[in-house]
Amino acid sequence: MSTSTASQIAAPAGGSFLLETRAPAEVFTPEDLTEEQRQIAATAERFTREEILPAVAPIEAKEPGAMAKLLRKAAELGFTAVEIPEEYGGLGMDKITSTVITDHVSVLASFSTAFGAHVGIGTLPLAWYGTEEQKQRYLPKLATCEWIGAYGLSEASSGSDAMNIRTRAALAPDGSGYILNGEKHWITNGGTAGLFTVFAKIDGEKFSAFLVERETPGLSVGAEEHKLGIRGSSTCALVFQDCKVPRENLLGEAGKGHHIAFNVLNMGRFKLGVACVGGARHAVGEMIRYARQRQAFGKAIAEMGLIQKKIALSAARLFAAESMAYRTAGMLEQSLAELRAGKSDGTKAKIDVPRTIGEYAVECSILKVYGSEMLSFVADELVATMGGYGYVEEYPAERTYRDARINRIFEGTNEINRLIISGWLMKQALSGSLPLLPAINRVMEEATAPGSFDAAGEADEPLGREAGMLAQARKIALFAAGVASQRFKLELDQQQEVMADLADMISQIYALESALVRAQKLAATGRSTAPAAAAMAGLLAEETIGPAEQAARRILAACGEGDALRTQLAILRRLARHVPADPVALIRTAARACIEIERYPLG
Repeated sequence: MSTSTASQIAAPAGGSFLLETRAPAEVFTPEDLTEEQRQIAATAERFTREEILPAVAPIEAKEPGAMAKLLRKAAELGFTAVEIPEEYGGLGMDKITSTVITDHVSVLASFSTAFGAHVGIGTLPLAWYGTEEQKQRYLPKLATCEWIGAYGLSEASSGSDAMNIRTRAALAPDGSGYILNGEKHWITNGGTAGLFTVFAKIDGEKFSAFLVERETPGLSVGAEEHKLGIRGSSTCALVFQDCKVPRENLLGEAGKGHHIAFNVLNMGRFKLGVACVGGARHAVGEMIRYARQRQAFGKAIAEMGLIQKKIALSAARLFAAESMAYRTAGMLEQSLAELRAGKSDGTKAKIDVPRTIGEYAVECSILKVYGSEMLSFVADELVATMGGYGYVEEYPAERTYRDARINRIFEGTNEINRLIISGWLMKQALSGSLPLLPAINRVMEEATAPGSFDAAGEADEPLGREAGMLAQARKIALFAAGVASQRFKLELDQQQEVMADLADMISQIYALESALVRAQKLAATGRSTAPAAAAMAGLLAEETIGPAEQAARRILAACGEGDALRTQLAILRRLARHVPADPVALIRTAARACIEIERYPLG
């Protein structure tokens, strides 16, 4: 699916990847970018080379004004105004273009953290929920980075448990504003922001959002935190002591702040996953370049099989995350385009952007979890490839390794997001919004019927084996979900270990299918990168089916015992049976494609 054909094929429902097989033409990939989007990507890459990388030292040293200066340079290119409507000084561009920019500027985690917080959670609450007067007053300043935005939700006692905040708001006696008291912690851009979106409970009950200007009396910004990673980004506490916020700075409705918080976090998770793709692409490039240059035992270490394995597996996981990122961006933009086109009377359609994005909450959480863990894997392999050089500050691997860890904490920890992934799908199933229960029942009936399942093996069509393994993984996940649902019923969401295993299977399915359909598309069009993509898809298939079987085994053991468990385990073995590919051949094919051009070969 290209952007030009988005209106011809209906956007798939969120979570439907678990139930339906997608054809390559239905899935947006980086190869479908328009010429304009490719030019924007090239501009972002040039900005990275000419502005971000030369500024690493002052940024990481937190030189006063260094980050703000760099953000304003990005603003001069329009990067910070992409999703702001034109009437408020923005460019009003699409979600795919926004994704392209986030991807290609994310080579230095400190910058991508500050940039992402500003254009995402720092700006979108106002863009989505602000009044006309609020938008006119603040969005132009945010578009140009005259003011930098920040998001004040987390507190010392309530990180992922956002509804448990203690910051309080009370209407002033004269009714002119709200008096805020409390503290916010770990606020990205806290030291540089001019505008904060702050969440507090009115009268201790109504969870609400407020726009708070930096110079508001009663607001004080704490000292910079000294962090393990992303040291160049600003992270401070906010303290509110009888801080009076004008009544007109209430954002959205009183008591409806949770809608703002959670809907914005969906986009925050998506953007964080995209940033992990950009960071990993840069790290894979560093890994390959070093491996080509480093000599040992009379040859470059890039010629050694175990180094090639590091390169190939890093590139394969990046391929999956990149494919998921652009697939999700395509679905978001397609859904929004369908809503815009749906207004037939010629009047301007009012698009509920956050609700539309919320339809793909599960894909956003999957991308966040998979992308952040993929980047941590790549960072670790980069350090390993560089050996001792990877462990000292003089070389970038050490910083990449430290910086990567925060991504598994940001925007809801990966543990919380795993519960969101499986919980969201089960909720959709129970509400009838997603036909998950009938699919589970079909697999359960098939699994318990006499006969056996055919093992996924060689197939005539290209990547047929991988497609068969994807189908097997779906059946394994649905079978395990069915057993767990029967055992725990409505209390399934209290079984966090089971929910996490289900989430991992679901995530791997989305990752594998996204990579597979992209590899199929490349093969069908005869691209020179098709063999590398096929090899990566093969590696990902092997990484999916084994862990899926292990996760399902744990779930079955938690749900039953005795003969019933033995029967279920026998079914699982049949579901997971497959003919393995030659991993050495796949690794060498993928690694050679990277080594020959000294970078990740796709994207």
